[in-house]
Amino acid sequence: MSKQPLLEVQVWGDFACFTRPEMKVERVSYSVMTPSAARGILEAIFWKPEFEWDVREIVVLKPIKFFSILRNEVNSRASLTAATAAIEKGERYYAEEDRAQRHTLALRDVAYVIRADMRLNPQATDDVAKYRDQFRRRVTRGQCFTQPVLGCREFSARFSDPDPAMMPIADHTELGRTLYDLDYAADGSGRGTPIFFDAALDHGVLRVPDTLHRRTR
Repeated sequence: MSKQPLLEVQVWGDFACFTRPEMKVERVSYSVMTPSAARGILEAIFWKPEFEWDVREIVVLKPIKFFSILRNEVNSRASLTAATAAIEKGERYYAEEDRAQRHTLALRDVAYVIRADMRLNPQATDDVAKYRDQFRRRVTRGQCFTQPVLGCREFSARFSDPDPAMMPIADHTELGRTLYDLDYAADGSGRGTPIFFDAALDHGVLRVPDTLHRRTR
């Protein structure tokens, strides 16, 4: 772990869904943001090939509240192969004929502080302090490369510097097996093996074990 202070950003939103991978049809959210979702938010704000993000802590600022919704979704997954085959056959796609209602158990009114380190890659030529300063400036200005989301694209996240008045919730809870990230194959195939860990809230703070911080991308 770096000797420098952890970088912090506060994120919040009306809704969130950090989907449990064991749920194949209906979406059910973890009760707390996962490290991989937190990394996605950090990369949406600031990403460069010279470094990787290591999420160290996720601080829960608001009580955990679930709600359920029904959404219209399509059954088929879009792919270039399927689209090309349909064009060659002269077929058309009608979403109304491929639609299904699915239940989602999501979170509402969420707020977190993400604390993370930057880990330089071998090709980096600048000191890590340069990238840390750039990240801090982007957070303060509200700049991002892409819109950060809270698990699903339709649940957008707002972000800012942490508010000192916002305190962690007092919960001390075992969260069970939680997704950390995907360990992608080195052959460039895009296949990834999920990595899990036993997560817990310690007075509202989820701490990621140091042993998990290895190259997973």
